[in-house]
Amino acid sequence: MQVDKTTLADLSIFNNEEECSVFHHLNFTHTNEGREHLRILLSKPLANIADIIDVQQTIQQLQQVAAQWPVTITNGTIMVLERFFDTPINSYPSSPSAVNSFVYKLVSSPDYSITKYSVEHFIGFVKGMKQVAELLDQPTSKQLQANIGRIELLLKKSTVQQMLQNKKTLPLTPVEILQFANFMRFQFKHEMYELINIFSKLDAYLSLATACSKYGFCFPEFSETAQPFIKAEGLYHLLLNIPVSYSVSLNKEENFLFLTGANMAGKSTFIKAVGVSVYLAHLGMGVPAKQMQLSLFDGLLSNIQVADNIIKGESYFFNEVQRIKNTIEKISDGKKWLILIDELFKGTNVQDAMKCSTTVIEGLHKMNNALFILSTHLYEIGESLQQYKNIQFKYFETSVAAEQLVFSYQLKEGISNDRLGYLILRREGVVKMLENL
Repeated sequence: MQVDKTTLADLSIFNNEEECSVFHHLNFTHTNEGREHLRILLSKPLANIADIIDVQQTIQQLQQVAAQWPVTITNGTIMVLERFFDTPINSYPSSPSAVNSFVYKLVSSPDYSITKYSVEHFIGFVKGMKQVAELLDQPTSKQLQANIGRIELLLKKSTVQQMLQNKKTLPLTPVEILQFANFMRFQFKHEMYELINIFSKLDAYLSLATACSKYGFCFPEFSETAQPFIKAEGLYHLLLNIPVSYSVSLNKEENFLFLTGANMAGKSTFIKAVGVSVYLAHLGMGVPAKQMQLSLFDGLLSNIQVADNIIKGESYFFNEVQRIKNTIEKISDGKKWLILIDELFKGTNVQDAMKCSTTVIEGLHKMNNALFILSTHLYEIGESLQQYKNIQFKYFETSVAAEQLVFSYQLKEGISNDRLGYLILRREGVVKMLENL
């Protein structure tokens, strides 16, 4: 699925303030490498249903074994092993014996200490990898089958098997330490990095499994259809502490959602909730909803946080126009797209914005290969759009009680004509401040 940087930023998949990102919300990795693999996973939505289902099966099986995941492999363990290869160490005896091992320990004491420490961590690491293979001995996905098969093959090495037999109650002899260190440093370096890479990938998928269990996500059902659709119950935005859920239905008969409501009523949150859920679904991830069915999308584009460009001399409105132009060019390819537009043409006067918005909507609604969610304050243009059968009209209701705004955050049928900007200005004390100047 095609997604550009603007859309990733609009949906806060990643964010400069990491705590405000989807990535942060899903990050339960135990290692630095796992964290980087998770970042890669979250940046690459998948392009076919088979791959998506394979990831779903991977995450679901990891959910079942998460509580038994080995504790012998930590971020510290991996750091020790990686540092071992970067640390200059005096050469070991080529054939360690009781005598030359004792001499090495005596003459190269600091190097011996590093070696012993690294070997002990390596033994803990391979024992942990064996536990992983045993936990996932009947892998349900192709990814797990490949990774577990590779782990088992690498652990078959005779010296690794010797390490696996080591009992923690019996300390390693100097001879064993130098034998194992020789093996690690000169015969198993690439294999060890491969095992670390496999564990890091599993750590990233385990993070997604942990998130799915912790937040109660459901796994969406995909359908291969000629035209796009989304149907979801209990869908919500995962970054909210106390979210309100929505029901969403977009299909070939009603592929355009015209959304109205006052400031802070919930329009932007709703649009982002849909976008994030569709994005997560295409990663093979569970989604924040009770249930969700959707088609495979070829692309997802948003127009939410357009900015001006002072250096290029481009105004906010110009960049809005360019974003719409680029969107039209992309979705004219006949493929399946989800388009999210929040407050179209905010960068011009009301009359201009109404004319421009109407023109854009009347053009876009003719495209049956895409789904559209568009929010606006310009409720006046809604009446002329009601002639189009594929446009559905919904709004977020806002009420006023004792000059206090009351938001229900519930979607309702129809068009809102709420105008509450001045009330917000007065409620926040700005009007009084200005009067007292």
